Amino acid sequence: MNTDTMPYRLLIVDDSASARNSVIALLETLPPTVPPLEIHEAVDGRQAVALAEEIDPQVILMDVQMPRMDGIEATRLIKTRRPTIRVIVLTMYAGNQEMALSAGADVFLLKGCTPETLFAALALPT
Repeated sequence: MNTDTMPYRLLIVDDSASARNSVIALLETLPPTVPPLEIHEAVDGRQAVALAEEIDPQVILMDVQMPRMDGIEATRLIKTRRPTIRVIVLTMYAGNQEMALSAGADVFLLKGCTPETLFAALALPT
């Protein structure tokens, strides 16, 4: 990866450690032309809201169904406080699309989408 550029902060929010690890493994396949990724993780919406304030990520990958605070409410709070953060809802439930987009999500993807679709949604600088 190109170390001459500032890291690109990405927050992965999912209550499933295996889901977070799968996304991280996929991101590790990115070519070296992409700026270094600074990856942070949250296990629920409440932690995501706090981390968004603390680290100011460029992008958040947000699951929907989580304990304490779901991804829809977390997205709404984050986009109200930090509208420039790009929120990508990544979930197994297609029925959540309208709610996610109404809450301010920039992109709605289903888990299991192709890596190319996910990478395009991330809009990583090259």
